[in-house]
Amino acid sequence: MADRPTVVNTSGGGGAGTAVAIVLAIIAIVALLFFTGIINVGGRTGGGGSTDVNVKLDAPKVEAPKVETPAAPSTTPAPAPAPAPAPANGG
Repeated sequence: MADRPTVVNTSGGGGAGTAVAIVLAIIAIVALLFFTGIINVGGRTGGGGSTDVNVKLDAPKVEAPKVETPAAPSTTPAPAPAPAPAPANGG
């Protein structure tokens, strides 16, 4: 009997391994996000279990700026000047 060459088929067959690797990677990412707190399922919190947050904010008092208006000019006419005294004629 003559020895025949062994043929190894490498085109394909790796799809199942790739699919398993992708599924495991997705599960690992979801687990990481869950344990770091980015994904919050069922009201799970990192502290005392309460989701109520009380925040007291005092708003600053806002006042309009005070603007002083100038006095209005008088509408009454100014008095006429008195007539000048008549010149003396010398006599």
